[in-house]
Amino acid sequence: MVEITITPDDILFEVRGWDKVWSLRSQLTIPLAHVKDAHTDSEPAMGWFQGLKVSGTDVPNLFRAGTFYQHGELVFWDVHHPEKTIVIELEHERYKRLIVEVDDPAGEVKKIKAALKR
Repeated sequence: MVEITITPDDILFEVRGWDKVWSLRSQLTIPLAHVKDAHTDSEPAMGWFQGLKVSGTDVPNLFRAGTFYQHGELVFWDVHHPEKTIVIELEHERYKRLIVEVDDPAGEVKKIKAALKR
């Protein structure tokens, strides 16, 4: 699970609990100017052969955390419960997108989109 904090210039994605160990990350800080979009995705592609694990943990169809190579791009994952997943599309960053689980997907997407409009 990830906790999101929005500042005037950045979005901080803080990885919680044991997910820090499984994803090999404790947080990511992304400038707001590098965020293109955010949306919910209750059925992220977590099955077999849907990306190559670079670092982290992957139990197909159950859990995915860490850095994955998908469709020629790096993607950061932290998802246990797909129904709570959001996707953050990025530009000018190491990762092309962040696919993370949050407590309130619709609420977090709304907050991110509001910050992008400022």
